Amino acid sequence: MGNTFGHLFRITTFGESHGGGVGVIVDGCPPRLEISAEEIQFELDRRRPGQSKITTPRKEADQCEILSGVFEGKTLGTPIAILVRNKDARSQDYDEMAQKYRPSHADATYDAKYGIRNWQGGGRSSARETIGRVAAGAIAKKILKQVAGVEIIGYVKRIKDLEGMVDPETVTLEQVESNIVRCPDSDCADRMIELIEQIGRSGDSVGGVVECVARNVPKGLGIPVFDKLEADLAKGVMSLPASKGFEIGSGFAGTVLTGSEHNDEFYTDEHGNIRTVTNRSGGIQGGISNGESIIIRAAFKPTATIRKEQRTVNKAGEETVLAAKGRHDPCVLPRAVPMVEAMMALVLCDHLLRQHGQCSILPQ
Repeated sequence: MGNTFGHLFRITTFGESHGGGVGVIVDGCPPRLEISAEEIQFELDRRRPGQSKITTPRKEADQCEILSGVFEGKTLGTPIAILVRNKDARSQDYDEMAQKYRPSHADATYDAKYGIRNWQGGGRSSARETIGRVAAGAIAKKILKQVAGVEIIGYVKRIKDLEGMVDPETVTLEQVESNIVRCPDSDCADRMIELIEQIGRSGDSVGGVVECVARNVPKGLGIPVFDKLEADLAKGVMSLPASKGFEIGSGFAGTVLTGSEHNDEFYTDEHGNIRTVTNRSGGIQGGISNGESIIIRAAFKPTATIRKEQRTVNKAGEETVLAAKGRHDPCVLPRAVPMVEAMMALVLCDHLLRQHGQCSILPQ
């Protein structure tokens, strides 16, 4: 019912923002993969709230518990259950929002669809749901790195109208993690942090763009026609909370070029590999990876829950106003970086297994 993602590497997330906890069931993970709670925790720590002065002050350690599927440090090939318990919920902050709909949030649409909703913290529509994705993404990253040498790095590319200059072919995790906004362009990062602080003090919010690169991706991943690699990447990224746009390679900028300007011409490198001179395709052609770096961008809107007073209606349809309480990110971008990385990893890992399953059983 919309809570499961993937085919061979399949995840199902569960839990609400202010419930007992959130987590994920990972099914289809190959056996004998060495994995530890510490490796998963590293990714969760990059996503958790309260990590800096520009994120929500909600204090959650987001400590993961592996409940099944791992024995003596290795995966069993059986379902892996990972749980993170909620510790610092303040449900009383949402009392007013039980009746009043937050503009541009999921409150009104959840009521319209289900006729009931968990109004405490947004319930299932909260970004806390992504804990399960990030935990599963850590496992997917390990498989991709170990089997194919794939490296996935995301970073904040733009916040509002401030855009950093970043080379996706050379950017490192250390550069991304060198500042609290996760923009490897240090000069631009300082201006981004100042902007987020200023916006946060005014009770408002801002959005922006996360760019993510996957390097050393094997050729042949992706299944035409409905499971093209960029189609699954788009679905994965667009399923994230607050996401409003997806681009790959040249994206919308490519629409102003001619074919001769946009085409990635081929050549053979010194090792006999077929390569492309440019990478406007973003590493995918015809829905299949071509061996070049896969570069995607995800647009995130300004956080919907803000302290500024706005016009809205209540459940009875009566017009009213709302100045939301609670603890919320003035900008979701810094914490969205590991989320985008996770969705990239989940898609690529699933397609890696599918490629081996279909195309490696018989010799070429």
